[in-house]
Amino acid sequence: MQARLLLEDGTLFTGLSFGADAQMMGEVVFNTGITGYQEVLSDPSYCGQIVTMTYPLIGNYGITRDDFEAVRPYIHGFVVRRHEEVPSNWRAQYSLGQMLKEYGIPGISDIDTRMLTRKLRHYGTMKGLITTGNERIEELAERLNISKLMTDQVARTSTQHLFSSPGEGERIVLVDFGAKSGILRELTKRGCDVVVVPHNTTAEEIRRLAPDGIQLSNGPGDPKDVPYAVKMISELLGEYPIFGICLGHQLFALACGADTTKLKFGHRGGNHPVKELSTNRCYITSQNHGYTVLEESVPDTQLSVTHINNNDRTIEGLKHNTFPAFSVQYHPEAAPGPYDSSYLFDEFLQMIRTHKKNNPQKPRQAVLSETLKGELQYAQK
Repeated sequence: MQARLLLEDGTLFTGLSFGADAQMMGEVVFNTGITGYQEVLSDPSYCGQIVTMTYPLIGNYGITRDDFEAVRPYIHGFVVRRHEEVPSNWRAQYSLGQMLKEYGIPGISDIDTRMLTRKLRHYGTMKGLITTGNERIEELAERLNISKLMTDQVARTSTQHLFSSPGEGERIVLVDFGAKSGILRELTKRGCDVVVVPHNTTAEEIRRLAPDGIQLSNGPGDPKDVPYAVKMISELLGEYPIFGICLGHQLFALACGADTTKLKFGHRGGNHPVKELSTNRCYITSQNHGYTVLEESVPDTQLSVTHINNNDRTIEGLKHNTFPAFSVQYHPEAAPGPYDSSYLFDEFLQMIRTHKKNNPQKPRQAVLSETLKGELQYAQK
């Protein structure tokens, strides 16, 4: 079956369909990863986007449920040069095309992805539409022109209910803005008692959970579309150690008074070099974001830059000069990509232990008793 990809500048690509028989619109972006297409597909940070893989052969090792980074994919389309229909991997449970059909996602192959990528690099990301239908180009162009990109991706991808992953270590509240499973996996691997909460959880609701630290997850879209999260972070800053990742990094920066802006074509892939300023060491990192913290907005805050991108010098890490809080723009949990930066989770836990030692708190049972006592007195009035 034929499939077509139309960009907002009028460029038309005609190829073969290997996903669902559907029509979807989204922001067209590209990922430079050679492997890890399943983790890319299931990363909630791609919600509402049409993802182009720059590596030419995709689908050769199939799909396995164990490698999902979310309960389902949220992308709006998948673009590849060549789609391998028959996977060759003992772990494969079904093919890439079967997965796309299962979730109603259109895929297009046999187009010039190199040309598409060069166009996105030159002009920046743009709206696009994938269709397997036979509509006239003029009709598709009009539909694309009047459409708007999504602004509620965080609400679409976040958990709607609190849930826990019990452990015997530090209690971490993981605020889910569209979190990858890898973050929870890294925390539980270290024995943490993790409580995952929805994106719109308030500061007071988090306090009631008596956390030792707060993890701000990755997520899709513009950080300025979730101002309530910025308010929550600013209220908790200084009370608990905070570690932000990707969107969490941008929200942390906004909460501290810095500003963010959209990148021309973003960073998406598993091979981005990042320099740690304190050691001059370079880490190869996994990244997926379209926004960045403005460098000129940082000096007016209590933040210091800890990491920079060696490709374009954008900010990749921040820390607060007074409070126990830091963040990184990249993904230390990887999946896909190198695990060079997983040590940051260990630094977060060490920060928590130091904070607890310097700021001894009442036992959680005492905090819970006081809360219940206050609620009882209120009920008796």
